[in-house]
Amino acid sequence: MPSKEAEELRGLSIEELLEKLREVKREQFLEEMKFKVGAAEKPHLRRALRRRRARILTILRERGVKL
Repeated sequence: MPSKEAEELRGLSIEELLEKLREVKREQFLEEMKFKVGAAEKPHLRRALRRRRARILTILRERGVKL
């Protein structure tokens, strides 16, 4: 059964998905830097961001978008 997040992402246009991907990449970078300097308050967020990024990329690839 698909997650609610996946269903929500599937309802977005390609442009919106690309914008979400940029946002997730930025968040992922910032969280990674926090983790490396030992300031990460929510270490589980790294895994969640990785999965969110993978979901977005999967949907884009299903639609035939080459990145």
